[in-house]
Amino acid sequence: MGADLKMARRKRRIPIEDFALRVGVSSRTIIRLEKGDSGVSIGTLAMACLTLVEIGRIDRLIDPATDDTGLLLDRDRLPKRISRERNPSRPRQPAHQTTSSGETPGDTGVGF
Repeated sequence: MGADLKMARRKRRIPIEDFALRVGVSSRTIIRLEKGDSGVSIGTLAMACLTLVEIGRIDRLIDPATDDTGLLLDRDRLPKRISRERNPSRPRQPAHQTTSSGETPGDTGVGF
C-alpha cells in the first residue's frame, strides 16, 4: 500500500515536502508511510488518501464482500441441518380456522 501511495504521489508530481504539508505531518512520516512502516497511524493513511482524492480506497481496504477468508469462515459456520424449533409451551393453532362469516382471520383476499 505504501508503494501505491508513493506511485500516486509521484504521478501527480507532488514533492514529499508539499505532500507532508497537505497531509499535516512531517516529511519523515510520509517517507515511513510510503515504506509501509506499521507505526504510521491509520489517520495519516486516511489523510494521505484524501489528499490524493483516493479516499474510496479506505472503504475497500477491508470490504466484507471481498474478504475471502471471512466469507470462507462464514460458509464453514453454516449449520449442516436446520430443524424446526419446537416450543411446547405455545399452543398450536389449527391450520384453517374460520370466523362466523366463513373467512379466515387475517385473510386479505390474496392467494398464492
